[in-house]
Amino acid sequence: MIRILLADDHSIVRSGLKQLLATEADLEVAGEASQGSEVLTRLRQGGIDLLLMDMSMPGISGLDLIRRAHTEAPEVPVVVLSMHNESQLVSRALRAGASGYVTKDSDPAILLAAIRKVAKGGRFIDPALVDAMVFGAPEEAPPHEALSDREFEVLQLLSQGLALAAVGERLHVSAKTVSTHKTRLMQKLGIDNNAELVRYALRHGLGRP
Repeated sequence: MIRILLADDHSIVRSGLKQLLATEADLEVAGEASQGSEVLTRLRQGGIDLLLMDMSMPGISGLDLIRRAHTEAPEVPVVVLSMHNESQLVSRALRAGASGYVTKDSDPAILLAAIRKVAKGGRFIDPALVDAMVFGAPEEAPPHEALSDREFEVLQLLSQGLALAAVGERLHVSAKTVSTHKTRLMQKLGIDNNAELVRYALRHGLGRP
């Protein structure tokens, strides 16, 4: 039996996933979480074989949550189930420690295959994302590929309309540090103001509408 921790801030999404997983004899929903801190608390309690998480939840940012979950419970693999299909985000999630990445518009069979493969120690990337990741031309790489993981997270959070202090709370750093990251990432992207930053993030599928 694969005991799964569901982490998504939308109760309807969690309900749908529970219904899907309940039809599988070898899968069990052992816990739920709607924000990052709840994920870490539940992992500390044990009894979880796999974490199935969204990248956009209140509290701890997606990439940081993957890293912290991996540190908190290194024996529990992570499968990301996200609305974002941008190859850079997928790559960063995998580098942060995720073992699988599936988009929310995928066929349920793909998600089930990902869960089972990752639970056995494998890795899984949504087939719809593989071509873009493997065959994407380096010369066409978007400017945000040059951002550090922290700058990338700041870009995502700022694009959601969060103030510097709020971003700092999510990332557990000071507003001054966030401001420094913001300045650097805007320089790298050739962006001069907040409106352009939001448009850039949404255009590349990095922000949450």
